[in-house]
Amino acid sequence: MSSEFIYQLFALLIAVIVVHAVYVGAIRPAADAQIREEMALQAAGADYVPERSFVVVIRDFEQEACFILLIWALAIMGYKGRRTLREQSLLDRRLLDIPEGTSVLPADAREYSRSLEALPDEEQDYLLPRTLLSALQRFATTGSIQAVSDTIKESCEIEADRLDSELSMVRYIAWAIPSIGFIGTVRGIGEALGQAYKAVEGDITGVTVSLGVAFNSTFVALVLSIIIMFCLHQLQLSQERLVLDCQRYADKRLLRHLVS
Repeated sequence: MSSEFIYQLFALLIAVIVVHAVYVGAIRPAADAQIREEMALQAAGADYVPERSFVVVIRDFEQEACFILLIWALAIMGYKGRRTLREQSLLDRRLLDIPEGTSVLPADAREYSRSLEALPDEEQDYLLPRTLLSALQRFATTGSIQAVSDTIKESCEIEADRLDSELSMVRYIAWAIPSIGFIGTVRGIGEALGQAYKAVEGDITGVTVSLGVAFNSTFVALVLSIIIMFCLHQLQLSQERLVLDCQRYADKRLLRHLVS
């Protein structure tokens, strides 16, 4: 069980507890009170046009599940975005102390690797130190500049694929939220059809409430999915920039100094 898995698990538990507590303690009581007041005014025959407040729109179970998934997805993306920012901070540091105009021979590769091996364990696991260390080790073994270039490119491509695959859970959540919204739509329409006989008799209150459930759940789910997809796009953009910047850093700070 990696630290990231434990973080995601606790993030989900905290999201469930916090969102459910807010719903039970504030949102549903306020929404139920407003709905009862509107139904009483309508039953009294008052000329009253009900207004759908925010608490009424988000009061149902489907919307609660969507908010839980939204917070969970944002927590996952926040964890990965924080790591990406840490890795980007290494680009401003001079990890390899190679003076300008200096040529690096295969016999010198081991000496320049020591500064990378002296980094903390957490930083050694980042993309840039791993790429530079792999390139130096390949150069010391083969003495081929082309092999070093291929190593740098391969490391960056593998990292890009890994980062993309680790976002599969966020993509699943972005798909699941609209699906939950459509489940609420089906449930609301089903309840409305079950009360159709009351509408025939002139009481459309139950049908109106059920149709409100149907449309509100879809509306909330689509809005939240738009928010997740925007954040996901920004995270993917920063990760792609990180991979490209690391490859450019390796070419500028290491590859052009090598002499076979």
